[in-house]
Amino acid sequence: MPILIVGTGALACLFAARLAGAGVEVCILGSWREGVSALRQGGVRFYDLQGDNHQYPVKVIEDAGSGQRFSQALVLVKSWQTERAAKQLYECLAAEGIALTLQNGFGNYETLKEALGEERVALGVTTVGAKLLEPGYVQFSGDGKVMLGGHERLSEVVEKLVRAGFEVEMISDPKSVLWGKLVINAAINPLTALLRVPNGELLKRPSARELMSEIVHEVVEVAKARGVDLPYANPVEMVESVARNTANNISSMLQDVMRGTPTEIEAINGAIIRLGESSGIETPVNRMFWRLVKCLDGG
Repeated sequence: MPILIVGTGALACLFAARLAGAGVEVCILGSWREGVSALRQGGVRFYDLQGDNHQYPVKVIEDAGSGQRFSQALVLVKSWQTERAAKQLYECLAAEGIALTLQNGFGNYETLKEALGEERVALGVTTVGAKLLEPGYVQFSGDGKVMLGGHERLSEVVEKLVRAGFEVEMISDPKSVLWGKLVINAAINPLTALLRVPNGELLKRPSARELMSEIVHEVVEVAKARGVDLPYANPVEMVESVARNTANNISSMLQDVMRGTPTEIEAINGAIIRLGESSGIETPVNRMFWRLVKCLDGG
């Protein structure tokens, strides 16, 4: 049974390459013309951590209404593209299927659930690093985990991810999974985007390290106010560990800034600000970085 990957960006290509390399049939649903064209012509190209190049054939579709139905889907589009992805999945996801979101930011799960129904959506996060070198060509830039909230329809997806070499960890509370990634994204992404540096550089700069810690503490306070238990005991230590393990990775937000495309700042630090306001928690450091990145976005 093929697995559908919604998206043609860095993480979408990384998951496509590793799954296809493990013998899983992969179909990619995309709308980015350059990405779709490259994947059709040469498959997905993959530059691994050992410096070796691989190339794997994948099927590519642009029309979700073509009639083909999928029982398993990974959603790996940007947060501002989730509404469109939800409409596409409404057309091509089987009634008994499952769509797993591994996206950054807050609100993606809710958007998918509204369109597809709670029984067809699962929540997960990943801390693996990927850099799109050119359309259809991805560099694996940092190992990490795939953390998933429990769902009765996920067993086959988990089996395929494990077969592809991903370290999968099941977590009982999906809300905890979401907030766990939100902490990491909020602390690393805007700083790297503004400083134009890879993740690991943040640990070498004392001021940047302090700012990361301040961002984390604000997010933790908002999470506590909303009754959320994070999936790790020491959030600052976890963020620094991710930055260290993905030291050479160019964050997705920095990649967006370098390409001149919209960032996910609204779904990350912007979401923290809004959730903090509704809980009576001030988030001045997150607000500062939200405003600075909005300037880069032209807003």
